Amino acid sequence: MKKELKIYLASPRGFCAGVKRAIEIVEKSIDKFGAPVYVRHEIVHNKQVVEELKEKGAIFIDELSDIIDESRPVIFSAHGVPKSVPKEAKLKNLSFVDATCPLVSKVHRESEQLNKKGYEILLIGHKNHPEVIGTMGQLPKGSIKLIETKKDVENLKADDFKKSLAYITQTTLSVDDTAEIIVELKKKFPQIKGPIKEDICYATTNRQSAVKKIASKCDIFFVVGSRNSSNSVRLVEVAKKAGCNNSQLMHSEKEIPYNEINSSNTIGISSGASAPEKLVQTLLNNIKKDRKVDVEEVVVAEEKVIFKLPKELN
Repeated sequence: MKKELKIYLASPRGFCAGVKRAIEIVEKSIDKFGAPVYVRHEIVHNKQVVEELKEKGAIFIDELSDIIDESRPVIFSAHGVPKSVPKEAKLKNLSFVDATCPLVSKVHRESEQLNKKGYEILLIGHKNHPEVIGTMGQLPKGSIKLIETKKDVENLKADDFKKSLAYITQTTLSVDDTAEIIVELKKKFPQIKGPIKEDICYATTNRQSAVKKIASKCDIFFVVGSRNSSNSVRLVEVAKKAGCNNSQLMHSEKEIPYNEINSSNTIGISSGASAPEKLVQTLLNNIKKDRKVDVEEVVVAEEKVIFKLPKELN
């Protein structure tokens, strides 16, 4: 007889509105302009999504200089791009569609407004992440300083800054870690200006809240997502901090650890904002082969956000 296993399924999980919109932009572009269409960088950080879009006629490139047929349109990924990229596209006479998530675009606009008002800007984020590269590339080099840790805040000196100071953040960070950095910034620079509405996106916040609610009850916590997906990696960290030391990222190359599952009584499952739900269901079905499973979905929020498509695709 199969041994019983309790599974807590975090909700919300998986695709956020920005990811859904970005994937739809690629699909609609292929429908409208025919294949192939070029996509600069991974449209979203998920191998499965990228492979499926390749099959439909998307060609993924690193830079615009990799485009072979300049008569074909190019799509910019959901993470956003530096100002230099659309500028280069216009110079080359390329037609392009911008799939930047509207919540990332909001951070871009904030940085420009703060710069216009004369603020020096700190960006809390992860070095070399495409979103950070895109945000820092909205303004001339040196206008935005990157802060990754509390240690970076310690190393700042008041006389490093000649003007008023403001901070913005990457949208996919750990809510708690970011809050700790902001506390340190405010201690050191009491006059620092923050965003009117916080920059970490609703989907990141909701997915982390759902994980926090169930992690401490679990022997193992699985986050389905890619290794280069910032929000997926953060969910693993959040699960560990919330009380489940054995929290693992289930990426495409990772084997399901059946031995660990067989010695567990309780498992938690969530997925990053760029992971398709079918990957979660595949994991569940594989676990069910050996265990009698009782699945409880733990819902912390209902997500009704929908982002409109760019006008060129309507």
